Amino acid sequence: MFDKKNLKSALRLYAVTDNAWLGERSLAQCVGAALAGGATFVQLRDKQADRATLGAEAAGLVALCRGAGVPFVVNDDVECALAVGADGVHVGQDDMACERARELLGPDAIVGVSTQTVEQARAAEAAGADYLGVGGVCGTATKPGAGVLTPDEFRAIAAAVSIPIVAIGGINAETAPLLADLSVDGAAVVSAIFAADDITAATRELARIIDETLPR
Repeated sequence: MFDKKNLKSALRLYAVTDNAWLGERSLAQCVGAALAGGATFVQLRDKQADRATLGAEAAGLVALCRGAGVPFVVNDDVECALAVGADGVHVGQDDMACERARELLGPDAIVGVSTQTVEQARAAEAAGADYLGVGGVCGTATKPGAGVLTPDEFRAIAAAVSIPIVAIGGINAETAPLLADLSVDGAAVVSAIFAADDITAATRELARIIDETLPR
């Protein structure tokens, strides 16, 4: 299990998988390439997979991430996370309640929660969340219905909680410098990593920009 005392630094470049961009590549190949480029956290997100497929994907990624010393969480599925020995889960506002996920996974697991308001952020922290995913930063094709928050909204959420915050939504090499004004601890990235022809190079460039943009 990942040592949560190092969680804040592990959230700097948070890779969220998306099988739509794999092409001829396997999920494990793509995640391995992202880890080689400097991804510091991995979330398996595959809403279309059946239970057996998700379990197989998760089991493979657990081994990869553990070998790299990088935390690995499963989107929404606590049962899958428990079965494969993942470091935890990430849940949205319409998924399993954070409090229930914490109850099932125990105190040492990582539980992240997606939020868009100060009220949601405070509720997630009170329910036992370890970090928040906040967004969107910009419009994104990954979640076309998701709203975009203003810099003031990001800063208000950051001021309302004491746990780390990861910005998500439309972050790529061009938009990552916007994070400097948002009071966040890291960036969650989907297509800017997994849609790239050279995932390792794209991840390395994002890591460089984030290191220049966010204080340690």
